Amino acid sequence: MGKTLTSRAENYSLWYNELVIKADLAEHSAVKGCMVIKPYGYSIWEKMQAALDKMFKDTGHSNAYFPLFIPKSFFSKEASHVAGFAKECAVVTHYRLKNAPDGSGVIVDEDAKLEEELIVRPTSETIIWNTYRGWIQSYRDLPILVNQWANVVRWEMRTRLFLRTTEFLWQEGHTAHATSDEAIEETEKMLNVYADFAERFMSLPVVRGRKTENERFAGALDTFCIEALMQDGKALQAGTSHFLGQNFAKAFDVKFATKEGKQEYVWASSWGVSTRLMGALIMAHSDDDGLVLPPMLAPIQVVIVPIFKSEEELNAIRKVANEIKSALVSRNISVKLDDRDTHKPGFKFAEYELKGVPVRIAIGPRDLENKTVEVARRDTKEKSLYQITDLEIKIENLLEQIQKNILDKARNFMNVNTYNVDSWDEFKQALSEKGGMIYAHWDGTSETEEKIKNETKATIRCIPLDNPAEDGVCVYSGNPSKQRVLFAIAY
Repeated sequence: MGKTLTSRAENYSLWYNELVIKADLAEHSAVKGCMVIKPYGYSIWEKMQAALDKMFKDTGHSNAYFPLFIPKSFFSKEASHVAGFAKECAVVTHYRLKNAPDGSGVIVDEDAKLEEELIVRPTSETIIWNTYRGWIQSYRDLPILVNQWANVVRWEMRTRLFLRTTEFLWQEGHTAHATSDEAIEETEKMLNVYADFAERFMSLPVVRGRKTENERFAGALDTFCIEALMQDGKALQAGTSHFLGQNFAKAFDVKFATKEGKQEYVWASSWGVSTRLMGALIMAHSDDDGLVLPPMLAPIQVVIVPIFKSEEELNAIRKVANEIKSALVSRNISVKLDDRDTHKPGFKFAEYELKGVPVRIAIGPRDLENKTVEVARRDTKEKSLYQITDLEIKIENLLEQIQKNILDKARNFMNVNTYNVDSWDEFKQALSEKGGMIYAHWDGTSETEEKIKNETKATIRCIPLDNPAEDGVCVYSGNPSKQRVLFAIAY
């Protein structure tokens, strides 16, 4: 196959786009701004879904499904929410088309105008809270802990596969509670679920934090997030969890009778991650030869490639390879035996390297004689000879090592590319020369935040939750500051 990708150093953006397409993850569709997620890419998403879904259910949540379309009037009920999404909404105005009388094509049937326009959901708070009004009468009906796996539409002018598309897949949790404390606890709990998933399954270290008022979700009182660092020095928001207060309950008149018989508005949270996580996975770990997938999310964890010159050799190798495959599968390891005789081993090696398969096992005639196999790691490119005896246990241990090594490497990259700066000149120099995550003092005002963003494109990614109090002066305004916040240029 040879080298197929532009190098990261040469053009990181082009490298990313080429990798997504050449590794068979996704491609652009006939619908501008939308993507086709191909089977290999979708199988990674399915692994993410399965892991997250179990984590949600382990914390007491159940899945449901709500309509794709939302009456336009619902959006106007929560002012900040409609303002936040107004520019991104796709709107359905008619329900049918008809042929033009002159045969020139299809036109909109003006007689078929909807009485009320429908928004294609950019997020589901409004339709869900309108529904909850019928579900909640008393404190006995609370809490409601619901999640939905769905697609959403946010009209985007500049799109990028997985990172920013007009339609994307995600999950959105929507919970209802009797008290503010319960809703805040839920918001923080789900943030920690996301952080745990990122680090344990994606091998992706993250910073947990709170968004500034400028960056808060439209309609939320508080937004929490996890922020990750990509190899080009840009940050990527990998998940958000929102404390909605009583905003949506008041907008949709969702009240409950307390134990004392009083009527009170319900408290709410919402939280979500999307197929943007696929972009994070690619950009955080992959190299100039292709994907580097953490074993826990790899569709194929081990590929077995026979090396042979004749049908007779292939048949002998195939027998042993199938025994190895069965032993690995018995330990819940996903294995592919690639015994195609239409492609040479070198082609297969490059193909599975490009697709990020964590472990490759090669078996030739000499290996059969010696009862050995050649094992290659995708993360370090190291090759070793392994005895076939107890190979499944050795491979299982190796996959655990690879998972940990990918996390350690990403964590080290984040540490090396995280800086404390104390002046405006240092701030600008760090951004232009290094990128990365920059901890700097900020005076707490939206005006300063906006000026920094306009002058440098850097945004406050979050106010880290583990932030120590530290007196200082704002790098931009020189006004007093009580703590550092995390700045970066972000996707």
